[in-house]
Amino acid sequence: MYSQKTVLITGSASGIGYASAMRFAKDGWRCVLVDYQAEALQGLIEKMPKVDEPHLIRVVNLMEPTAIAALAVDMPYLDAIVNNAGMSDSTQLPLTAMTQEQFAPLVRLNLDAPRLIFQALEKKLKTYGRVVNVSSGAGLHAIPFRGAYSPTKTGVIAFTQALAAARPELGVTALCPGFVRTEIVRRLIESGRLDPVRAAGKTPLGRIAEPVELAEALFFLGSEGALPLSGSAVSVDGAASVYGGSIQCAPAEYEVLPMDAETTIDVVGVAAASGQNWMSLQTDNKDATYMSVIDASVLNAPDGQRLNAAHEAAKRFARSHTQNASLTLLLPTQTEDWATCGDEAAARMFVATQACEWGSKGLRINSLEVHAHTPVSQVQPIARYMASAAAQFVTGQSWTMAP
Repeated sequence: MYSQKTVLITGSASGIGYASAMRFAKDGWRCVLVDYQAEALQGLIEKMPKVDEPHLIRVVNLMEPTAIAALAVDMPYLDAIVNNAGMSDSTQLPLTAMTQEQFAPLVRLNLDAPRLIFQALEKKLKTYGRVVNVSSGAGLHAIPFRGAYSPTKTGVIAFTQALAAARPELGVTALCPGFVRTEIVRRLIESGRLDPVRAAGKTPLGRIAEPVELAEALFFLGSEGALPLSGSAVSVDGAASVYGGSIQCAPAEYEVLPMDAETTIDVVGVAAASGQNWMSLQTDNKDATYMSVIDASVLNAPDGQRLNAAHEAAKRFARSHTQNASLTLLLPTQTEDWATCGDEAAARMFVATQACEWGSKGLRINSLEVHAHTPVSQVQPIARYMASAAAQFVTGQSWTMAP
């Protein structure tokens, strides 16, 4: 009955939404394209790969609650909902100078629409369905003179976390992009409100992302393999969200590989008595152009020695990789033991700090926190995405598997 995978994507007429529709369709998904721009949607659907069931267009003004409620009519069952539609403020006014008419549109589209869309379509979501809400790096750090943009994007993260807790059978995540060459960013650059060189200088990877990179993240988060990340706010931002330095980051010295570049994964640091088959994460691809290492040595480190183990793992990686490669550390989940929790937190911050130092060379480092009882089969899709060329804008991140 549910053989055809189907995703609904809002804001699909341009930017990240457009790229995401192309990415899902490439993998055989049927897409329900939602936007207010009918002509642009028609142009998109004509370019998309054909799948078993025809893609659908829904021309909707997402600022109108009644229009959102009507989405449920004749809606196919959905594997995933991607709430991507959003807008920034163009007035440049201080918050206290804004009228309610100027302030409200961002609230309606960025914050209210994702909630109303879920309410309208929750009965159309299949068992173990996924909801991905696109927030922003601005939801993690305040950006002034953008009206309600930061407040609404923070609200999206809170909504995501609360919905994940209320509906544990679903996979609910928030995506927090950094600087991406979307239509919003293009307009900010053209209006002089955003300097692309300075924007790249706030990003340790030394560049601005392309929409296809965020499309890969949305495709991953919309998949069943991302279910253990439910409740997470996932940053795909070149380490911008973890960078606390005051100097400009060095520009990128590397070439970004195609998102589908073949990746080989080497698994190291596995103890003989680990009790987990971590070696099954390894891939042997002789034609690969992107090199990745998954290091399990920190899992085996004694209490109080995890920071040192992470440091040694990074040094080993750096000796054999100089550019365009990825290191993923498997870490134990944070404990509440006062005697060891400081060392555990330090290991996570080490990942962020090392990412900032390596960024301009295209060397990435991330960590995945796993529970002792978590099956490797659940870790595999997350670890392999994190390590792949599809995740070239993901660095400095520590993701935690749900228990």
